[in-house]
Amino acid sequence: MTRSEIWRLEKYLRNLFRLDTITILERPKQQDSVEVLVNGEFIGVIFKDEEDGETSYAFNMAILEMDLPEAPASRA
Repeated sequence: MTRSEIWRLEKYLRNLFRLDTITILERPKQQDSVEVLVNGEFIGVIFKDEEDGETSYAFNMAILEMDLPEAPASRA
């Protein structure tokens, strides 16, 4: 991805989530994706897809079950 695309994606995500600590970093070995970080912690990857003359970006974020808070007894 170009630096312009990275800047635009970062600006979009910061506005969308109202979070200025989102940063996007290039992946040296991958030209079609970038890493997304919050407060310096990796949270996911954005993949670029160009098909039929249109460009889209897919944000993939994995959430580990062990990172989730315990559910209240009434929701178990």
